[in-house]
Amino acid sequence: MAPRHGPRRARIAFSDAAAKQVENTTSEAEVHALDRALVVISVDPDLGEPLPGGSAGPRLRQYVDEVEAVRVLYYVTALKTVVVVAYVEI
Repeated sequence: MAPRHGPRRARIAFSDAAAKQVENTTSEAEVHALDRALVVISVDPDLGEPLPGGSAGPRLRQYVDEVEAVRVLYYVTALKTVVVVAYVEI
């Protein structure tokens, strides 16, 4: 019998602005909180709520973890294999 694997995760990529935000995060607790939020999004990219906006460009979504105090704005590629993080608030 073949081994069972968990759900396939989407790959996480960062916009330049989000990468700079993450790079400037120095608190280990904040890094841990962000990491947990990114894992959640990578497992289920549709989990975040869609943000209102026009039809031009990708549809932004927002994931908020109130326990960890993390907010992530992101969009998902058409095949849901890549999550592009546009903004991070920790």
